[in-house]
Amino acid sequence: MTHAELIEQLRWKKFPVLDDGFVCLVDVMGDDSAVVQAARVSYGTGTKKVSDDRTLIRYLLRHRHTTPFEMAELKFLVRVPMDCWRQWIRHRTANVNEYSTRYSVAIDSTQTTPPDEWRTQAEQNRQGSGLALPIEVGQKLSEDERHLQVLARQTYQRRLESGVAREQARKDLPLSTYTEAYWKIDLHNLLHFLALRMDSHAQQEIRDYSTTIGEQIVRPLFPIVWEAFADYRINSLSLTRLDQEVLQRLVSSKPSNSTPPFWSEADFLAVQNESWRSLQRCRERDECRDKLERLGLMAAESSDVL
Repeated sequence: MTHAELIEQLRWKKFPVLDDGFVCLVDVMGDDSAVVQAARVSYGTGTKKVSDDRTLIRYLLRHRHTTPFEMAELKFLVRVPMDCWRQWIRHRTANVNEYSTRYSVAIDSTQTTPPDEWRTQAEQNRQGSGLALPIEVGQKLSEDERHLQVLARQTYQRRLESGVAREQARKDLPLSTYTEAYWKIDLHNLLHFLALRMDSHAQQEIRDYSTTIGEQIVRPLFPIVWEAFADYRINSLSLTRLDQEVLQRLVSSKPSNSTPPFWSEADFLAVQNESWRSLQRCRERDECRDKLERLGLMAAESSDVL
């Protein structure tokens, strides 16, 4: 399949997200070769065989040469709950035109939560989720949610029927109300968005949207870029100076046993950075521990953070 045929196959195809949301490709400018062409213009004529496309793209992404990736752009149409959209719109690197409830009646759809998808507050992350609530608790919460959403919509409709201006009638609509928007962004900033919002620490709902965009649209349109992105952003980790110093002290110390995992929690805490030692909660220390666990140097700790 040619790139043009692939675009036609993907354009306006609605990929479902959540219970009534979707993302779809409106248009795209560029492909893997557009990134390569933008990079090679810096070399001048007669240098197009310096490296093959894949090698060059991987070099650019690995060394964070971002400008060539800005030469490709994608435009999407998305339907997303307003609370999730608030997180989305914080990324101020795109061109946006959102459905207006001043001019038009609000979309008659709200995100609902199944009884088995209510989550507890995470213990170690003030802005994150934890484990699933018991199903019997979730059933009551979902029932309350349904009643609240029905009442809010009925109130909104009565205001409109009474002649209240749309801009005022909308004020008590819940954040679960779906909105729609055109979202145009260059490939560099899109990859940055995806790296943050596909991360395990992002809210589950926006992770669903970003994963759909990444895997269903970006991946087939930019396969070489996506491969490098997965290798160097999604499935990689970085070691800070403090991380490296902790690792160096662990290596120079005697391991608590001779077979993996080499070090225990006590071993880790004994050589932690001094600036972490007095802190009961320290995210930087937690991230350092996570890296060591991923490297198989420490036993993995159970976590309830999504």
